[in-house]
Amino acid sequence: MKKVIFILVLLSNLVVFAQKIKVLDKETGKIIKNVTIFNEQQNATTISDNRGFADISVFKNDDILYFSHLSYTIFEIKKEEIPSNVIVYLTRESEQLDEVVLSVFKNKAKANRIAEQVAVLSSKDIQKISPQTSADLLAAIPGIKVQKSQFGGGSPVLRGMESNRVLLVVDGVRMNNAIYRKGHLQNSITVSPNQLDRTEVVFGPSSVIYGSDALGGVIHYYTKTPKLSEKKEVKSGFFSRFSTVNQEVTSNFSAELRFKNWGSFTSISYSNFGDLKMGKNRSHGFENWGKVGSYSENRSDNYQASPTINSDVNLQINTGYTQTDILQKLFIPLSKKTDLKINMQYSESSDIPRFDRLTEISNGTLKFAEWHYGPQSRFLIAPQLEIHPEKKWIEKGTITFAYQNIKESRIQRKFSSLDRSNRTEKVNVFSLNGDFSVPLTTNKKRNMGYGFEFAYNDVNSISKGETLSISGNEITGFSNTFKVQSRYPDGGSNYISSAVYVDYRQDISDKSTLNSGVRFTNTQLNATWIDQTFITLPETDISLNNSAVTATLGYVLKPNKSWQLNSVLSSGFRSPNIDDVGRVREKAGNVTVPNITLKPEFAYNAEIGIQKYFNNKRFRIGGNVYYTLLDNYIIRDQLGYQVNFDGELGSAVANQNKKTAYITGFTASYLGRISEQWNTSGFITYTKGKTNDTNEPMSSIPPLFGNFELNFTASKFEAGANLRFNSRKKITDFNFTEGIDNHDLTPVINANATSDVDKYYGSPSWVTLGVNGKYTVNNNWTIQGMITNILDEHYREFASGLSAPGRNFSVALTASF
Repeated sequence: MKKVIFILVLLSNLVVFAQKIKVLDKETGKIIKNVTIFNEQQNATTISDNRGFADISVFKNDDILYFSHLSYTIFEIKKEEIPSNVIVYLTRESEQLDEVVLSVFKNKAKANRIAEQVAVLSSKDIQKISPQTSADLLAAIPGIKVQKSQFGGGSPVLRGMESNRVLLVVDGVRMNNAIYRKGHLQNSITVSPNQLDRTEVVFGPSSVIYGSDALGGVIHYYTKTPKLSEKKEVKSGFFSRFSTVNQEVTSNFSAELRFKNWGSFTSISYSNFGDLKMGKNRSHGFENWGKVGSYSENRSDNYQASPTINSDVNLQINTGYTQTDILQKLFIPLSKKTDLKINMQYSESSDIPRFDRLTEISNGTLKFAEWHYGPQSRFLIAPQLEIHPEKKWIEKGTITFAYQNIKESRIQRKFSSLDRSNRTEKVNVFSLNGDFSVPLTTNKKRNMGYGFEFAYNDVNSISKGETLSISGNEITGFSNTFKVQSRYPDGGSNYISSAVYVDYRQDISDKSTLNSGVRFTNTQLNATWIDQTFITLPETDISLNNSAVTATLGYVLKPNKSWQLNSVLSSGFRSPNIDDVGRVREKAGNVTVPNITLKPEFAYNAEIGIQKYFNNKRFRIGGNVYYTLLDNYIIRDQLGYQVNFDGELGSAVANQNKKTAYITGFTASYLGRISEQWNTSGFITYTKGKTNDTNEPMSSIPPLFGNFELNFTASKFEAGANLRFNSRKKITDFNFTEGIDNHDLTPVINANATSDVDKYYGSPSWVTLGVNGKYTVNNNWTIQGMITNILDEHYREFASGLSAPGRNFSVALTASF
């Protein structure tokens, strides 16, 4: 009898054990406590405990179970379909368009509680776009235009602002440093798109959360992060792509280790880009515009006294380069309420030819024999502590320490000379961020976030000149050295930024949300010039101290389930950095010289957004209209005298504060599902900007542009088609003063004209078509292909120094194990 009782008790315990499940976060693999589980009739319920376990023995086998948690999407499943490993994963994302969870505001919030215009590209979106570089990825986001001076680059433009007026962030760490310049940047490509989990963008001034530089908006890259697992798992992945337009070969290998108490993710990506071929179909009517008649064969060890004739004028020789990107992440839960993430990134390119300068003509022939960026490298290590103390003044928070080391250089030599100049910049950046949040009510309808930021930039700028020794076509060494003007203060410089902020979000009712915030920022700049052979300054040691208070006020109104109205008032500022104050460089006969009296520029922004939903929020149309007033804006302008730069006289220009200017525009978009298999999306963006004091067009204002897509999804097959367009930008809408718009690279309509307005056409309009497809062979293998610019149209993106890719066939293979 005792044996029978023992067996019955044992069986009873086994049954009870079999009725226990564990609830985990799909993104991290961590346990989720306080998940409410109920059936369809709502006559039975249970809650997951502190270890994530929940007893579901109270439900019948044919019950449909619902898993509910404030931070996660409701998940439903039949009890009898629960996996044999008794683990249920919950996700923070939803198929409903307004319930995407954003992290870009540091304290995560659903998109329907955010007043600002935002855009999100998920890992699926990135895989579908399959961009060659992260700059190409940004060009697919509604409202963003990307400029390129060389193929190894890409300068995103948000609301008519770019370079140091747009903030780049990776995994919570500012990429913008003290030498981010005004003009065009290539730093957006130093993160491989194959290593990104998602990209989030906020348009408009976001200085409350991110401080200086975020005038046009914030672009936040989130790289892939390892997950935890109850049992040991090893996952690996491989990606390889070939593209015909530039003979691109990209390969990426990743390995993820998942354990109960730690996780690791490693990714190595290598890309080899050949010279880029432009389109042959010249619908714009300018037969010779952009064609490359000759090129330089000069390299670091090869000498050619004169340009070489190009046998294929549509091939843009001196655009190819290589890049290697390495990502290593560790995820270590230190306790139930504390997680440690260690983030290490390294990116390095080969020499990157500056194509627009290598095609510059002087006296009827190519001006430069050499003009390239030396290997550009970026190293980042960022330990990050995520805490969940659940205390009265801090429910959760993130503390991030980061060290970045950036190196870039510029090498130049003219065809008429054996003198080569080399300018090298090294920047060390130390930063510490703390971001915390706490709900002020138990229902979390009132939330407060607060934090601090400290960043220290140390800039070292060196320069040297060397006269080449030549033997035939070989460079054998150097016969002489000479002085060269450094790009930045040669005695060293540093830039310190410190700030505190607080933001407050409240659901006033079920139909409205108020967002507000304020930030105080202080910046300190110190610089020393030693050699004044070429540039004479009134002071050789300078120290600039600037402070600013910025604020934002946003309101979201949802009168019913079909409408959402957003309004935002915000301010932003940009404090001059080392590049603004101390840069020396030459372009098109103008030599930029230091201005040690430069002051911050401010932006005051107002915008309204409208969203209309259809078919239970499976389809959305909407738009955002904004107006931004720039006060004390910075522009590069003539000084009225000449200076010597690399042996030639040029007109002196400098960054200067002016009075006020404005930028206004709109983005209209739609997104949604036509049916279970068909979905579509599209947008158009218009921007206009002028100075109020001189009535001149602002720089970096793109013409009207847009994109429309139609996609089909079946069980194993996906396909899509897209149409991209860009309207004409008249030459009278270009800014001539700064030279950033590169009006002289547009088609020439009258070579003998004395006025640029009469000489150049401006930017021609263009339209391109593309198709893409993906086939999932099985759980391990996927094949993807695409054809872009099907009609092989020749065109140039606004302000770009090279022609866009012609017809391109691309095929990629993805494997996961």
